[in-house]
Amino acid sequence: MQKKYGVISQLRKTRMLELFRTYLVVGGMPRAVERYKETNNFSIVQDIQRTIMKDYELDIIKYAESNKKQKVRSCFLSIPKQLTKENRKFQYSMVGKGSSARKYSSSILWLSDANVANFCHNISTLELPLKAYEEENDFKVYLSDTGLLVSQYKEGTALDIITDKIGRHKGAIYENAVAQMLTAKGYRLHFFKPSQNMEIDFVIRFEDSVCPIEVKSSEHIRSRSLTSLLSNEKYKAKKAIRLSTKNIGEENGILSLPVYMAFLL
Repeated sequence: MQKKYGVISQLRKTRMLELFRTYLVVGGMPRAVERYKETNNFSIVQDIQRTIMKDYELDIIKYAESNKKQKVRSCFLSIPKQLTKENRKFQYSMVGKGSSARKYSSSILWLSDANVANFCHNISTLELPLKAYEEENDFKVYLSDTGLLVSQYKEGTALDIITDKIGRHKGAIYENAVAQMLTAKGYRLHFFKPSQNMEIDFVIRFEDSVCPIEVKSSEHIRSRSLTSLLSNEKYKAKKAIRLSTKNIGEENGILSLPVYMAFLL
């Protein structure tokens, strides 16, 4: 009997992951969702998403302050490329030649104010309140809709996601989806990078405690950063969450959840 329910549980998880991967491609923009429901065609959906991205560019030109229009647009267009780096920290040098925080910092905030992008700041320590320890010029920027992000990558990326054969961009796309879900739950996004050898994808206040979150885009869940962090007494975290494609479990203070359950945190 126990084995039987284990098989059912695995089948349910497999189906949920299939639906989650579909969501990564379709996203949540009403026009894209409606067209997918009507056609079940990812190519048509991505055409709509690219049109929406163009509409965003036009909105930037229309609504941003005159002296910031081009800077905001350049920052916006750089986000997909910024997220493909191993270190996903936003780098002004990737926006354009001669770019710097001094020139662009006020412009990029427009994207957050317009709810086009979700900002995730590095924090200097794992203590509450998290906002008090933000590093002002050390942050990542995620698009507010993961479907829009996927539409900006090369042709075939959507199919690679659906068939779970995507390689290079997989981590960025999964992180973007988690950032989107946490933002929708009302969390202000933070990450923690105390050294070159340790980085925690997200940190939230969960059950009145500092809670590190690591995002894995596969069933490979080995995490030296999380394990090292929890075993080090100088950090305040006593528990952590790992999001991956594996099933629910708990071990050594780490709660493992399927990545599609991030919206329940």
